[in-house]
Amino acid sequence: MNYTYIVECSDGSLYCGWTNNIEKRILAHNEGRGAKYTRGRAPVKLVHLEQFETKEEAMSREFHIKRMSREEKLQLVKSS
Repeated sequence: MNYTYIVECSDGSLYCGWTNNIEKRILAHNEGRGAKYTRGRAPVKLVHLEQFETKEEAMSREFHIKRMSREEKLQLVKSS
């Protein structure tokens, strides 16, 4: 499985990414080995998760979420 996810960083900002192992990815973010953006903003908390069959679907969804406004992302999180 492949996943598109949103985490809330310790400063309240949101970060969106994709992975094929969500537990390992969240652990990496919290250990400072994740994305450059989250390195100084740990700990992160998983607030939204979507599951896809293919890597391409997950990456496409990530692209679309990253183009959303913060308010739209918060609505997505709220509906999770």
